[in-house]
Amino acid sequence: MSSATGSFLMIIGDREALAWVLATRQTAFPAGRAREASGLAAGDSVLLYTTRGCFRNPSRDRGRIIAHAAVAAPVTHDDEPVEFGGRGYPLRCPLHLTELAPFGAGVVLADHVTSLYAFPNPKAWSIQLRRPLLPLNEHDHAYLTRELTPIVAPVEETIGEYLRVGVPPRSAAGER
Repeated sequence: MSSATGSFLMIIGDREALAWVLATRQTAFPAGRAREASGLAAGDSVLLYTTRGCFRNPSRDRGRIIAHAAVAAPVTHDDEPVEFGGRGYPLRCPLHLTELAPFGAGVVLADHVTSLYAFPNPKAWSIQLRRPLLPLNEHDHAYLTRELTPIVAPVEETIGEYLRVGVPPRSAAGER
């Protein structure tokens, strides 16, 4: 089954980047992903997925879908890229985000890969997550949205812990 345009799983593997996405209600991509990022259009649906390593404890954490968003405007190039982990992300687009799972909750993707077309080989499903966007067909998007809907709450009620965890600890000298 081919993937339909307009629905994506957005893979986020860093807590600081996630906090920035949630706080600014936008996303960013490295220049090397320009072709992939340019496929996003206003109105596209995006499910935010945090990897097992996003919160820096992959033995404890599970990869979870935590939010549903819509692309608010096309991707543009920013002359002053946002940086995470010493890497610049000059491509940006705004997101309309209204609901978010409470911290530590969400749809555990590993529990559902056998029901999704985006993962043709369930034994090696995580290989599909080595990119910022994974296109989803209508079935996969509807299935995951159905699973996520009973978990999410208004962003204002759930964002605080994500922002707290996303800020790197300060050193004794007060620097990050």
